[in-house]
Amino acid sequence: MVNGIERPLDLLNQSKGKEILVQLKSDKQLVGTLLAFDIHINIVLDNAKEMQNNEVKRNIGLTFLRGDTIVFISPASTALKEEK
Repeated sequence: MVNGIERPLDLLNQSKGKEILVQLKSDKQLVGTLLAFDIHINIVLDNAKEMQNNEVKRNIGLTFLRGDTIVFISPASTALKEEK
């Protein structure tokens, strides 16, 4: 067990209310505040922004993402630091 994470959804639970990075199958990346998710990894993001080359391409705001469109989810602070 690392950082209190025993199951995959534990990381999402710890990330609620925090900024996350979401990579979509369409090669788009979104960063936003995780508000909610379900067992299918459908997620709701607030203040969502589409990112391109570590820069904001456009602001989307409140959005719902279907779990089957997501490749991976990462705490944004960690992911964005490593890319720079």
